[in-house]
Amino acid sequence: MGCRFLELRYYGNHFIRTNKFAAFYLNSMFYHTSNDALSLQWYHNEFPKVKELTHLLANVDAVNGRLIDVKSNSTFFDDDIERDMCTFKSLVRGYVGSTFVQHKMKHVLASFVSNVKNESFTPFGKATEREPMVVDSLTKVSNFLNVSAQQRKLVRHKVCSQVTQHRIWTGALKEVLNGFAIDLDCLSSRGLNNNALLGAQIVHSCLNFLTEIGVFSDPGSSSWMKLSSSKVDFTDSRKWEDVLVMFNDLIECCRKETRLKLHVAKAEITKEGLLHIRDVSVDKNVGYKEAQHQESLVRKKLSKMLGHSSRCLFTLLLYYLYGRVVDIEVDMCGGVNGSNGRFCLFMGRILTSDSEKMVGRGVKQLDRALGIFKFVWEMAEMKGHLDLQGHMWCVGADNRILRYRGNTYFVHGICL
Repeated sequence: MGCRFLELRYYGNHFIRTNKFAAFYLNSMFYHTSNDALSLQWYHNEFPKVKELTHLLANVDAVNGRLIDVKSNSTFFDDDIERDMCTFKSLVRGYVGSTFVQHKMKHVLASFVSNVKNESFTPFGKATEREPMVVDSLTKVSNFLNVSAQQRKLVRHKVCSQVTQHRIWTGALKEVLNGFAIDLDCLSSRGLNNNALLGAQIVHSCLNFLTEIGVFSDPGSSSWMKLSSSKVDFTDSRKWEDVLVMFNDLIECCRKETRLKLHVAKAEITKEGLLHIRDVSVDKNVGYKEAQHQESLVRKKLSKMLGHSSRCLFTLLLYYLYGRVVDIEVDMCGGVNGSNGRFCLFMGRILTSDSEKMVGRGVKQLDRALGIFKFVWEMAEMKGHLDLQGHMWCVGADNRILRYRGNTYFVHGICL
């Protein structure tokens, strides 16, 4: 079976297919969802396909809904490569669930982890533990951890008190807009359409608005000494509704562009917060104390209106913890195992290469995902200690263990 060679043209931060070669398409049946054990013959038959896809997709990583070239950190927009990646990961999930891989993994874990209490347990043995998951809401995290209704109220209260701070709110908005700006600039440079130019202008106006209010309310700047003006210039009086209108226009003009769909989705999510604070003024003519009062109103309204299931609240949490607003994906959701006050949360990533850069990216992605669950576990005041454990799978890789920020990460090789 031959490898498909792609001719790709580089545009700024993107790779776009320029040829029309037939896709190297495999039967993408989702083997990992089957309740019946796959036969040994199936593993022998499918392994050449897994190896071929590993070669084809080398240094391609799927992160947060996008395909990334690890070497150049550029984005692929290619349906065929995306389909091949889905097929590849589905096949690998089937191998991870096989009896012989589970047996080998148990031996590896026993060698590295001396305090394994449940000798009959190995991660990802159940089909449900090998399902992919997008970590995009507190409700999804709480359901996964079996957080009670009462504890969810506690989590929401604690999270809101931290992530609705004015600097977090404006910082998250800027992060959404900056993501838009990068891809809009690429589209504009290629002269695709006028909507990209209009979108870039709207983003620029929004960022200027946020920069102005950030400078004015900064106690480190001279503006803190400014007193309220006795004469109010209503032309300078603005509200958060101005940003809401700009976000609506931005979403509308970019909605049909496939390459911007993730940015549009995140703008739709943050619109929820803008709707709740649209009547709050942002006035240049007030003094520092009045400006602080306006910021306090923003925080109070967001804290009151953003519920536990709000994806806007979760986006603010992502920015608060990691300085990013993109949702986090894991290839295998894993689960929680343990008893008597000692538990272990495990999740997995499937890699196309065991290069240092690819493994490093996998570790950081898992660290962010696991960190969200650990944060909610602690905010909910769950009983017991929760250890974090990440697993990465790659064809032909050597089994090894890594430590990152106090947590354990395993690299597992896929072979016959």
